[in-house]
Amino acid sequence: MFGFFNQPKKTKEEKTETVASFLAKGSVSIKDIIAPSFIEVDFNHLKIDDRYYRTLYVVGYPRYVSANWLYPLITFDHPLYISMYIYPTETKGVLEDLKRKIAEMEATIENDMKAGKVVDPSLQVALDDALALQAELAKGAERFFQFGLYITIPAETKEELDQITKQVDSVLSSMLIIAKQATLQMEEGFKSTLPMFYDKLEVWRNMDTTSLALAFPFATASLTRNEGILYGINQHDGSLIIFDRFTLENANSVILGKSGGGKSFLVKLESLRLLMMGVEIIIIDPENEYQKLASSVGGEFVVFSPVSPYKINPFDLAITETTADELSNKILDLHSLMRVIMGDLTPSQDALLDKALVLAYQEKGITQDPETFKNEPPLLEDLYKVFLGMETPEAKELADRLEKFVRGSAAGIFNAHSNFDIKNPFTVFGIRDLEENLRPVAMYIILDYVWNRVRKDRKKRILVVDEAWYL
Repeated sequence: MFGFFNQPKKTKEEKTETVASFLAKGSVSIKDIIAPSFIEVDFNHLKIDDRYYRTLYVVGYPRYVSANWLYPLITFDHPLYISMYIYPTETKGVLEDLKRKIAEMEATIENDMKAGKVVDPSLQVALDDALALQAELAKGAERFFQFGLYITIPAETKEELDQITKQVDSVLSSMLIIAKQATLQMEEGFKSTLPMFYDKLEVWRNMDTTSLALAFPFATASLTRNEGILYGINQHDGSLIIFDRFTLENANSVILGKSGGGKSFLVKLESLRLLMMGVEIIIIDPENEYQKLASSVGGEFVVFSPVSPYKINPFDLAITETTADELSNKILDLHSLMRVIMGDLTPSQDALLDKALVLAYQEKGITQDPETFKNEPPLLEDLYKVFLGMETPEAKELADRLEKFVRGSAAGIFNAHSNFDIKNPFTVFGIRDLEENLRPVAMYIILDYVWNRVRKDRKKRILVVDEAWYL
């Protein structure tokens, strides 16, 4: 009993070791948790749990390669584990080896020529390449590396593994690449393609700087940017297409496609995502396709029809402009609008129209003086009256062409002063309720109106003209 109760006391360190050893008994390490249940190593494949793996290593490369030459392999339509091992080598040793190889090839060629034999073309090509590389290395323009390329193919079944292996071999052959299976080295091959830098195969090929740079794998033509909106997924490499059109010198675009091809869907999607980025959206909608979209985001839907309360005066000037040529530019724009309204004009009619437009502004006190731009602009009716006041057959004909928009069925649409402004960040102009022959006129007037208004406040905006072929 004395011995039991009087055992030697343990130090603090001894107690800690005892507790640690006790806790370690029966415990499970992290390696035990992540380790597979079993690994079966065969001569031409590896089975880990219920998945099969096979490793290939590259032994032959094409003589010439271009940028992104590994793209068919990188974008192969099946998961692949691809590892590249790059080992720098001393230029001095490489130059000595090249010098010896060049001497051997030159001696072989010289002996063949003396013996009257035909020189092997492949030997001559190899000599030319070696001489060119020797010159680049001597100048310091190139460096030399040893390069290893290994590919591990995963599959659910042995049959799938064989099938995918044939497909990979076919792709590599089309690239003039020679690959072999790591027979009897499948475990080493698998470890070599893990992201742990375990090169167990050590199958290398000499490669210069240029060729090595062209093997850079992340050179796909992706459109992923740090800023912008998501447009979709690149079907070639699965990368996200994130793009900001405002980073370009010209942010304009044209969307073409067959009916039902998704043009409107793309525009709506882009509009919503740009709206979330703080971009103002303005849409000219000839079919009222965007009405529900405007309602869902709290936007404004402006309807143009004979009974609509919204009016736009095509004679409005951009009052923020202080340049004297603003009136001249506006008259030139009105020439284009009048051709849409009246149709083709002869040179004499065009000259008469120009005179009438100047008179219509002058009657409202608007001249080339920028201070007069704040005066109330004329209406279509004022131009109509100017034509009638000229009392000539040509002027009367032009007045008749304009009468529909002043006295006729379209009088309530374009013959009024503008009575609203664009204040909502999502504004849609709906023109479906107009006659089809009036839609081009409405689209032109709205475009000009939007242009005058957006010049007041320069910021990021998107103007969408749906069915622009009307113009």
